[in-house]
Amino acid sequence: MPIKLQLIELKKRLADISHITTAIGILNWDQETYMPAKAADSRAENISYLSGLAHKMFVNIDENKILSNLKDALDKKLIKGKDAVIVYHTWRSFERERKLPEVFVKELSLTTSKAQHVWAEARSKNNFESFAPWLSKLVSLKRTEAKYVGYDKKNGSPYDALLDTYEPGIKTEDASRILNDFKIFLIPFLKKIQDAKMTGAKNLQTSKTTSASLVKQIKDIPISKQFEFNTHISKSLGFDLEAGKIAESTHPFTTGIHPQDVRFTTRYRENDLFYAIGSTNHEAGHALYEQGLPAEYFGTPLAEAISLGIHESQSRMWENTIGKSKEFCGWLSKQIQKEFKDSFNLIDGRSSITPQNIYTHVNTVQPAFIRTEADEVTYNLHIIIRFEIEKELIEGSIDVKDVPLIWKSKMKEYLGVDVKTHAMGCLQDVHWSHGLFGYFPTYSFGNLYAAQFWNTLIQEIPNAYKQIAKGDFKEILAWLRKNIHAHGRIYSASQIVKKVTGEELNSRYFAEYLEKKYKGLYNL
Repeated sequence: MPIKLQLIELKKRLADISHITTAIGILNWDQETYMPAKAADSRAENISYLSGLAHKMFVNIDENKILSNLKDALDKKLIKGKDAVIVYHTWRSFERERKLPEVFVKELSLTTSKAQHVWAEARSKNNFESFAPWLSKLVSLKRTEAKYVGYDKKNGSPYDALLDTYEPGIKTEDASRILNDFKIFLIPFLKKIQDAKMTGAKNLQTSKTTSASLVKQIKDIPISKQFEFNTHISKSLGFDLEAGKIAESTHPFTTGIHPQDVRFTTRYRENDLFYAIGSTNHEAGHALYEQGLPAEYFGTPLAEAISLGIHESQSRMWENTIGKSKEFCGWLSKQIQKEFKDSFNLIDGRSSITPQNIYTHVNTVQPAFIRTEADEVTYNLHIIIRFEIEKELIEGSIDVKDVPLIWKSKMKEYLGVDVKTHAMGCLQDVHWSHGLFGYFPTYSFGNLYAAQFWNTLIQEIPNAYKQIAKGDFKEILAWLRKNIHAHGRIYSASQIVKKVTGEELNSRYFAEYLEKKYKGLYNL
């Protein structure tokens, strides 16, 4: 069969598989949002069956040696351009998937589906012991997955095989070095800020309206009203509501079912208007990336994100670089004044919802328990704790039963806080119940990518901050679409960074960003 016809057949097979994975995505979305509690077991069976079917279809994608033939043609440079990208990434995924027995895939899917429900209940009841057996089973399954996939047993780690799923090409040794560099910089930097607060330096902590009191000035606002407001924010950023949905969940997340069907969630507190805004900006960043992928190539690697680190760079950019800037806070204050003018108290006859007060509130540095609520300075320390623990779990150097104590010890050492409950400690994140080991480091990689991308963006769009102040995000989004979203997986993470910024990935821009912002806030 000619190469051209084999390519057409490969794309058809990929499209067929995408119909199954799309259905799984919708079922997962419903499971986390609207599904009744009693449906947990039946839903787990549904997802397990479809996951096994998708896996079976994918490992059979080389029927009649079509993929193998195309891989040979690729090696001989007979396939080029976008078709070469499709063949390369499909073969790479195929090589990994065919090593996993169907019975294993179904067992993992069934276990994670049930574990998610157990985790949610364990978290609500602050009961690690009820989740521990499920976590032990998941750790065992992920170790088995690493064995199936393969890794360098002499010089590597089983964690390599899991990390590669989310950030292709990076090794555990590299991730450890990068995150250790973060730790070396962040712990002393946090100490500088805490010392500045202790000495009473003139900063946001000693201003008339402190971060804590700002929240108290706002009366309880019904969730329905906050939902409308956060929907307005996401729409302003560029989220297409005709190609997406927003809902509420315990743990905010984004599901990219199709570029024209992208869904994300956030969470709310009636007594804290700002609680949801950060999560909304973050998940909208993920959703904008998904909506920006080329729909015409759906089902192929050309319509998939480069890596989770690059994906995270988009969410962190919208949440922090943009969403916590002075200019965004100025725009946000106007939106709040307009929408909730009767919902906040006055101080000395004046509104406390000013641009400066919002800016100081959203940029307050205060070590706390919950990762998703952490400030920019302490956030990566949360990631380091999770990375170190899950790496050691997979390598077998610690036991599941010891996780709460190890978690508590690291939180005290790195952040200086005493963890009192499991819900605020090792049970706070849903990722382990999903079986997402190797996922956490990508959050920190995302911060690095975001800072480096933004440094280039503001050189090419010099008035970017002025546009943000006006609530005009069109040119910024267009830049991201052109330079990152539209490429799908044509480039690797390292290649896209070099292509966009002209440099290899480095931590300099993120460190400079933190130092510049917080030097001003805390008079360091």
